Amino acid sequence: MYSPARRTLPILLLLTSLLPGVARADVYGFVDENGIRNYTDIPSDRRAHLLWRDANGPKAIFLPTRGNFLYTFPAALQAEVETIARTHALDPLLLKALVSVESRANPRARSPKGAMGLTQLMPGTAKRYGVSDAFDVHQNLTGGARYLRDLLILFRNDVRLALAAFNAGENAVIRHGNRIPPYAETERYVPAVLEQMAIFRRQDPS
Repeated sequence: MYSPARRTLPILLLLTSLLPGVARADVYGFVDENGIRNYTDIPSDRRAHLLWRDANGPKAIFLPTRGNFLYTFPAALQAEVETIARTHALDPLLLKALVSVESRANPRARSPKGAMGLTQLMPGTAKRYGVSDAFDVHQNLTGGARYLRDLLILFRNDVRLALAAFNAGENAVIRHGNRIPPYAETERYVPAVLEQMAIFRRQDPS
């Protein structure tokens, strides 16, 4: 039997992909008790299952595993990170930890999704913060620091939510009720950055 709902998802995804500036999201679906297909970007119903993953979702490429954190931050980057962090009212250890997890402090790092440089800026984020060369150490750190500072302001200095937004996008955090989005990568990313920060703090308790 033909069901119009079967056509809804492909058409919806096609239309949203063609519209510039549309904030896309993961799409979940389920069939209700009346046999009607339902689609949503928030899986609030336990029957919902993932149908399509947003390509603009989590982007980190160097998530550390236990025992694989950075214990020595590159000396060549140390002063630059600390200066830029303080300029933008950030804890230098937080910015160091983010850089460590995002790129393992490699200025030339590039993810399969197109994130670039030390703080793994996506092209849209780089453009938003005036970063013309995402592989330039100063530009990338400045753009990443400004973005993180804005996220901390947006989420009222909740470091966990700001980090989740840095990884998955602020819209993802908002869509999920100002909670860490249920993405496996993001759920690993937030504690990884916090653990890396704790490692650096133990090395430099001042």
